[in-house]
Amino acid sequence: MKRLLLAFMASLALLSALAAEGEGNNAIFTKPKFSGFAMASYQATFQDAGNSNSFDLRLVRAAIEGRILNDFYYKIQGQINGNTTTLGSSPRLVDYFMEWQKFDFFRVKLGQFKRPFTYENPMNPIDQGFMGYSQPVSKLAGFSDRTGMHASNGRDIGLQFQGDFLKNGSGRNLLHYQVGVFNGQGINVKDVDERKDIIGGAWVMPIAGMRLGAFGWEGSYARKSGGTTVSLRQHRYALSAEYKKGDLQLRTEYIHSTGLGFATTYQNSADAKDTTIKTYVDENGNEVPNDKSDGIYALAIVPLVKDKLMAKARYDLYRPTASSVAAKTNYEVGLNYRFCKYLEVQTEYCLTHDKALADPDYSTVFVQLSIRY
Repeated sequence: MKRLLLAFMASLALLSALAAEGEGNNAIFTKPKFSGFAMASYQATFQDAGNSNSFDLRLVRAAIEGRILNDFYYKIQGQINGNTTTLGSSPRLVDYFMEWQKFDFFRVKLGQFKRPFTYENPMNPIDQGFMGYSQPVSKLAGFSDRTGMHASNGRDIGLQFQGDFLKNGSGRNLLHYQVGVFNGQGINVKDVDERKDIIGGAWVMPIAGMRLGAFGWEGSYARKSGGTTVSLRQHRYALSAEYKKGDLQLRTEYIHSTGLGFATTYQNSADAKDTTIKTYVDENGNEVPNDKSDGIYALAIVPLVKDKLMAKARYDLYRPTASSVAAKTNYEVGLNYRFCKYLEVQTEYCLTHDKALADPDYSTVFVQLSIRY
């Protein structure tokens, strides 16, 4: 991990030097743009089994982006957060890619970046608006993935093609497509089973601000133990709809997954060798492999005071067995206040019904301060 951080810092220094030289020669490198954000939060949970509350430094990110020869866009982004003793929370590179952007209808991206799966996955954690990504996206797009993959912020290493086309009379594109080939192992990790994930999606934009789309994912997640590779096939799809105009956001997505997962989440080298398959106890009391899951969320963020105050609500359901067994539902409401484009506070109340618990109902209060720079 230290080597990754050193590579990140070296890249920043190199690109800054090249940009300075390129500007003098009026051509090759544009001046890089530095940006980032920091998020700190307070969360209190009220349960009969035991209450808890804590302040948390959720994460800090730093990024550099720019252009080479005008047509090539690059971005490098690092993240630091929480407990650094595990792979899931350690300082790490999250983005490291270059994209050829000469044509709107055909762009090529290579490196480590967001998987082209769902609308919510590519969103910035602040713009996403709630105390966390929805459960279906978190579990089925590579954040805290159901397969046992290490926390990967919805990203992987691969090659992607995408574009927008079919302009209407006002010059607005009506169709978008994206498809990529990925290792299937998450960020900062090489392929294990030499199989590749194929992930893609497409949507139509019938009116300004509206997107209606569908996504598919065919691939695998693998571990190696004692010279034996265990590869678990993964089949996923998502159906998505969104309307966004200014601060107004209306969005819903349904995601379904078929495929086994490992019982242990990969956080260190020992976990990466644990090939035990995840199981659950069904309605008949039998222990069976957990090979299906699904979820749906629907949200609204509505401006009360333009560019300042927003009200929000979200229904968030995840079914780890694609049935009522152990289903978890969050009902969330809250307010977001933006002091300026660099400073925002988000508040939220969440009522949870989790069938996996003996006492399934509990509530959470969440407050977060976000700073952009």
